[in-house]
Amino acid sequence: MKSAYTWGGILVIVFASVVGDVLLARAMKQVGDVHALWRRAGLWTVVSRILGNPNFFLGLMAMAVAFFSLLFALSWGDVSLVAPAAASLTFIGNAFAAKIFLHEKVDRRRWIAAMLVAAGVALLAG
Repeated sequence: MKSAYTWGGILVIVFASVVGDVLLARAMKQVGDVHALWRRAGLWTVVSRILGNPNFFLGLMAMAVAFFSLLFALSWGDVSLVAPAAASLTFIGNAFAAKIFLHEKVDRRRWIAAMLVAAGVALLAG
């Protein structure tokens, strides 16, 4: 039963992390080049554009859910399983989400890396 809780926690961490990463990336793409904006309009303009973007706050909320899910998962399972599994599955999830939701080009090298990471997670789980 403890294993089911641990893996459930890992899946919540992964889902919330991927959602948070996608929303934060979308927010920052909407804000634009921060360095150029800072040089052109100043720090307060950068801060107000970031804080005025709803995707930024939704992304932060998702990342907070991921963090607190990590705490729960660590209370149920070993850090030697939870941390690497959550990090590597988040890497795989981010590759898929970047391709689907952000329309990023994910090259063959990244897909191969994702497959190797998935193999590593399978070794951890077994």
